[in-house]
This record gives sequence, C-alpha cells and structure tokens, in this order.
Amino acid sequence: MKGTLLPHARLPRRPAPARSLLARLVGSCLLLGGMPALAESGNSSLPEPARLAPAVVQENVATRPWSPSPPVADEFDWVQLTSGEWLKGEMRVLYRDTLEFDSEELDLLSLDWEDVHQLRTHDLKSVRFSGPVTVIGIVWVTPDSVIVTTGKLEQVFDRSRLVSIAAGEDKEIRYWSTRISLGLNLARGNTEQTDFNTIANLKRRTSATRFQLDYLAKYTRTRDIDTVDNNRLNIVVDIFATRRYFWRPFLGEYYRDPFQNIQRRITAGAGGGYTLINSPKTEWDLDAGLAYQTTRFISVEAGEDLDVSTPVLYMGTRFETELNKRMDFKINYTFKLVNQKSGRYTHHMISTLETGLLSWLDFDISFVWDRTEDPTPLENGTVPETNDYQVIFSLGFDYH
Repeated sequence: MKGTLLPHARLPRRPAPARSLLARLVGSCLLLGGMPALAESGNSSLPEPARLAPAVVQENVATRPWSPSPPVADEFDWVQLTSGEWLKGEMRVLYRDTLEFDSEELDLLSLDWEDVHQLRTHDLKSVRFSGPVTVIGIVWVTPDSVIVTTGKLEQVFDRSRLVSIAAGEDKEIRYWSTRISLGLNLARGNTEQTDFNTIANLKRRTSATRFQLDYLAKYTRTRDIDTVDNNRLNIVVDIFATRRYFWRPFLGEYYRDPFQNIQRRITAGAGGGYTLINSPKTEWDLDAGLAYQTTRFISVEAGEDLDVSTPVLYMGTRFETELNKRMDFKINYTFKLVNQKSGRYTHHMISTLETGLLSWLDFDISFVWDRTEDPTPLENGTVPETNDYQVIFSLGFDYH
C-alpha cells in the first residue's frame, strides 16, 4: 500500500541526545563558515553592544591616567609641579607668586606659583590670606584649596585667597636675608687717593610684612683732603593687603652730603604700593605717599635759614630682573616734590648689574645719580652742582 499510512502509525525517532548534538555541530559549522564573509562585507548580524564592548574596554584601559600616591611629609616638604613631578626639600617662602624651594637635588629653586600643583609641608608655616587672615599650622595646598592643620583643628581656605607662606616656627633668623657690597681703591705715587664704598641691603620678610633697610656710603680722600663723603640710609615697612597691594605705614630716610651743603636731611612718612610684575625672574613695584622732611645745611647766605622743613610728595619704583643664570639687573628710583627752600625737586637713583662668581659672591657695577633741582648756596655764595654721578665697582656677598 504505497503512499498511505496506517492509522495510528508513527515514524521512528532518533534518540534526543543524538539529535541535539547534531544540531549544535551544524550550527557551529555555519557560524565558522560565515565569519570571513561577515568580515569582508563589514556587516554583522551580531548586536551592536556585543561588537563594540571589547574595543571600549581596551580604550579605557589604554587612556586611564596613572597617578602616584602623594608622598608623606615627614622629614621634608614636598612640591608637585603641574607636570606631575615631585620635589623633596625645604619650602623657604611663598612671596608674591614665587615659591622659593630648597631642593635636596637641585638646590635653591624659584618656582612660579602657577606651576605648582600641590604643596605639602612637614612643619609649621605662617600662612597669609586676603582679608587679612594669618593662620599657623601644617600646610597642604591642593589645586583648589589650602588646608591648614593646627593640632586637631583643620581649616580649609580657597587657594585664590592665598597671599604668602613663610616659616611658622619661632626661629627669627629664618625671616632675615642680607646683601653687602664692598669696594676699595688705593692709589699711591704721583696720585694719592683712597676710595671706599659700601652698599648694603637688609630684609626681614614674613607672610604678612616686609622690612627693608638700604644703606649707601661713598668716601674719597685725595692727598689728605676729603673730596667725597656721603651717606644715605633708607628704611621701609610694608604690610601686604593682597598679593598685589601693600600698605607702607612707615618710610624713613637719613641723608648726609657736605659737598651738597647738606649736614643732615631727615624724611619720614607713609604710603602704599602696587606690584606691576611678579614672576620668578622679574619683580616690579610702584609706591607713593606723603612725608615730612627737615634739612640742616652746612652754611647759608646771610638772612637765610640754616634749618628748613617741608611737606613731601614722593613716588618711587623698584625693578629687579634676571638677565641670565649669572647676571641680574636692579634699579631703585625715588623722586620727591618739596618746597623751594628745600630744593623744589630731588631724586635718587641707583642701578646695579650683578654678575655671579660663586653661589654667595658677585661682582657688582653700580651707577648712582642724585639730583637737586635748586641747591642751597653756601655762605660764600658757592652753589653746589645740581647733579651728582657715581660709578661703583664692588664685590657683593649674599646671605639668605
């Protein structure tokens, strides 16, 4: 009975395990055979996440930045630059956006504060913020904050408010620095002359204040006759209000020059100033204020006063820059407007080119220009010269 089925007749079945195994084998063959075609065509029936997930994982691993653990500030201070490098040493001072850091390997460095990513100190520092606010403690500076820890107290400030950082320990010597330049010239024989000059600078600097003393003296004796004998002493005290602005509650000057007919001239006053440029290589300040000045002359013409006084309007500037690794240039200029009996207008300028010989020794060439617009005549009618010029060669010694 061809082509008919008996009622209730059933076709024979393969065992279930064999059929399942065969289906898996066929599917694997089809998959392997289709892979090259899929690769050539650029199309795939695989779901989009399945194709992209491995590539995304590899990209994340390749681009993930490596960040070292910050060092522990135990015996040293640590600075991290924006490049990621860590420097070990001693933080001297942060002053006017310049960080002085004594590195264990690189010696004394002047770092632009913008290049500092983090700072960690191991001992107490005095930290000055705008406000003004001064806090003493262990310092951790992050890209956004300044964390000052004093005992169990932790205070957090915004980094943009930071003005300066200085030593917080009670070691007075750490606040001071000095520089002295000495010059001597001896001539004997047909010309007998002795020249001696001194230029000295003394600074005391904390996170909140700056004290500065400048002294200039020149003495020349030719054949037992004094031909040059002048002394100038300047003192200023500054209080920082912000990184740029400072108050000058006191300024003082003592000046003596018999050849300018000045036995003594004393000036005292107050004012303020602003920092135009403040970088690791260049500093430029402007200052101005009001003062009072008294002068005693060596002698005067008949009927004139031996002692005169005057109010003073003064302005000044101080500029310092690093020309190269061995040479620095500095200029300090101040002018005063006074009354007619005191000379109407006076100014003092000193510029110095410093050439480094050793880490603590420089060869200096200084040019000094003093001017009095209307000098007071002596009793014999002799009128001193309006301008005085000096060129000074000396050796400079530094201590920080």
